[in-house]
Amino acid sequence: MSRQKAYVASVGFTQVGDHWNKSLLDLAVEASRGALKGLGGRKVDQVIVGNMFSAVGASQEHLGALVTSALGLHGTPAFKVEAACASGSSAFNVGYNLVRSGAIGSALVVGVEKMRDLEPEEASQALAMAESAEYTQFVGATFAALNGLLARLYMEQEDVTRDELSAMPVLDHANAVTAAHAQFRKAIAPEVVSRSAMIADPLRLFDCAPVGDGAAATLIVNEDALSGSKGGRVEVLGGKIATNEFSVYEREDMLDFKATREAFRGAMAEAGLAPGKLSLVEVHDAFSVVGALSLEAMGFSERGHGSKDVKAGKYSRGGDLPINTFGGLKARGHPVGATGMYQIVEAFLQLTDQAGKNQVEGAKYAATQNIGGVDSTSAVHVFGRGS
Repeated sequence: MSRQKAYVASVGFTQVGDHWNKSLLDLAVEASRGALKGLGGRKVDQVIVGNMFSAVGASQEHLGALVTSALGLHGTPAFKVEAACASGSSAFNVGYNLVRSGAIGSALVVGVEKMRDLEPEEASQALAMAESAEYTQFVGATFAALNGLLARLYMEQEDVTRDELSAMPVLDHANAVTAAHAQFRKAIAPEVVSRSAMIADPLRLFDCAPVGDGAAATLIVNEDALSGSKGGRVEVLGGKIATNEFSVYEREDMLDFKATREAFRGAMAEAGLAPGKLSLVEVHDAFSVVGALSLEAMGFSERGHGSKDVKAGKYSRGGDLPINTFGGLKARGHPVGATGMYQIVEAFLQLTDQAGKNQVEGAKYAATQNIGGVDSTSAVHVFGRGS
């Protein structure tokens, strides 16, 4: 099979939030129909659904066939991809590689999660499935608790202050004010973060991404399918997934996000780009410490300086490298199985000049970084403005 170019031809997405009157399927279909508008009347070759815990959250599996049936795409091959919070971007990576390999001409990829129907304790237990059931879950350690330990180590070992750790949530909320699909569109001050309720010392409520419902979808096509599509286009220049030692406490250096580092290097090499060429990056900041360590792993900040650089304005919309241009996980929201797809949709909006008041002027290249577990899986994709 010949190697093809792959493009994102169109996208669809819902607002992130409390969708009490919509089911998991309703959200997936709404986002998918938006993305399918770019197909120009052709039939999509493959449907891939990214989702983390539909069995727990909605008592539903077999999502591929469920979504194709609801869309009237009978006969179309379909399946679900799961990689914890990296489920959406991992599903995208499968679609990208299928199109790029020449195996198919088009793929609809949709990430979806329904979280708000769960009680807080149930949502916490569901998220804990990203860690070891035999060890971590067995002793009752929540996902927030693990990240709290990581944050304490980061602050003490790298001399990071409370205000510096608060900088990324502050940045995210500032960017979300003008993002119509964001869950929380309100600016906050550093003291709002530092005075919010304690979740897992030193992490407070505003250090942590919220629970929400949402779905985001993309249509990936080759050049032949692109000729019949409508609207703008964005080329997928590279995409890699890497893994780390599964549990953070097993690692020689817990502050080294090796999976992100390797995925980023691989994706950038495949794209043939130097990191300095990027116009923006959508960073996985499920917790403030995770966002900081991700920036360091990708080489944008020196070790121990991720939070410090955010506070200094390096990553603001008018800074050296804008990040989380629609609010990131903290303010746009984090419907886990859909999060990676929201990042990719946002990169598409930026590179097709559809970002409105959130537009990064002159954006030419963008990267997205999506984590499952505590950097147990990391998926990075690189995109370029279509010619």
